[in-house]
Amino acid sequence: MSEQQPGRGISPGLIAAIAAVMAAGAGAAWWAVNSLDASSPSSPQPTATAPAAVQPEPQPETTAPSAETPQAAAQAEVELYWVQDRDGAIALVPDTLVLQKSDSPASLLEAAFTELLSGPDNQGVASSIPAGTKLLGIEMGKDGVHVNLSEEYTSGGGSASMMSRLGQVVYTATTLDPDAQVWLEVGGEPLEVLGGEGLLVEQPLTRKSFDRDFPL
Repeated sequence: MSEQQPGRGISPGLIAAIAAVMAAGAGAAWWAVNSLDASSPSSPQPTATAPAAVQPEPQPETTAPSAETPQAAAQAEVELYWVQDRDGAIALVPDTLVLQKSDSPASLLEAAFTELLSGPDNQGVASSIPAGTKLLGIEMGKDGVHVNLSEEYTSGGGSASMMSRLGQVVYTATTLDPDAQVWLEVGGEPLEVLGGEGLLVEQPLTRKSFDRDFPL
């Protein structure tokens, strides 16, 4: 009988060795891949762009009202009235007086009358108020302006002079309020008749009533 040859199949030991090698290789490959992923720089991510801020529409420039200068704020204007001959007719002519501003309107009127009773500096105008007339007092009340003049106010002159001097007082007393009423006193007493010709004076006086009752 012939001698039996060893079989050509793979022995179990060889199979185990091959399996061990393959397992080791797979582990090395997994480690290499993961190491590569960890060490390689990450792909750049797209950056979200914030929407551009909306710019406000340009507004038209506004010019602030100019503030009063300290000098202008400290001044006040009043008007006193002179008389002027215009082709034979008498006219009341205003003259602006710049004063230091005061908290009391009565003090502004007092300054205006002080200037009025001192007479005009302008040669083109005159005053029908007799020289020497003094301001005895001036007050402003709810019922109007009270003016108290000295006795000289009623002296001398004819009817034209009486009417024009009355107009000077009424118009100067109402410089701060053209619609104000005027109460005129002479020596502390209400004036009822002006001058020797007996010019009747109905009080209170206003610019409107003067223009109506005493046309110049």
